[in-house]
Amino acid sequence: MMGSSAMTISKCLRLALACLCMTLAACGARVDLMGSIPEDEANDVLSALLKESISAEKTSGKEGMVGVRVNADQVGRALEILRANGLPRERFAGMGQVFKKDGLISSPVEERARYIYALSQELGNTLSKIDGVLTARVHVVLPERGAVGEAGTPSTAAVFIKHQDGYNLEIIQPQIRKLVTNSIPGLTTDRVSVIFVASQAREQADESKASEQHAQVWGMDVSRANAATLSTVLWSLVALLVAALAAVGFLAWKYALPRKPDTAAVSATAPAA
Repeated sequence: MMGSSAMTISKCLRLALACLCMTLAACGARVDLMGSIPEDEANDVLSALLKESISAEKTSGKEGMVGVRVNADQVGRALEILRANGLPRERFAGMGQVFKKDGLISSPVEERARYIYALSQELGNTLSKIDGVLTARVHVVLPERGAVGEAGTPSTAAVFIKHQDGYNLEIIQPQIRKLVTNSIPGLTTDRVSVIFVASQAREQADESKASEQHAQVWGMDVSRANAATLSTVLWSLVALLVAALAAVGFLAWKYALPRKPDTAAVSATAPAA
């Protein structure tokens, strides 16, 4: 009888401990926000998230790449922050990738198209390194020879730059024109057009409205309509867990722990000398 009671109490203790571990694990669950990205790009992502009070950490990956992990309840807000900061950065193809030899003979038209694409990628990659730039595009038109007696088409270039709000890139427009002009043969400064577009900042009213619609429950962002229900459920689970542990402790004290014999009863039943 005593052995079976002890086994039952041991099983209850194990079950309660397993439930407690599962609850703690669910509260601190983390998911991979980014997979295999370069180290410097992961640092930019981590910096942007930590600046907005998002709990994030780097994880090791394959071939020198790293990942970024955040709490499961902060994934949505983390993605919005990365989108506002133009992260992760766009991948640009270099000259070596565009002109990679594949064993086939390319026509002059294909070689020309690859050359134009490579120029655009290289210039876009260079312009994206400017502080505040979210996206950079460079569209290149190389000169075309005209027919006999006709003038050829000169080189032109169009630059599109989307930048973060608050950065004044107009002051470096001459430097951008000079960079593009010196990178494309036969191009002059007057045939380079540069367009700057500032990203739309979120209005203060939208932020306050969003904050009013959400609430924090045990570190989790939930809608305010469901906050009370979730809080009640969580506290009920905690109360049930505490009650279960108390019941297990009482049963262990009553049945499993050895008791001292009653001295009065022992003396009464003892034979007289």
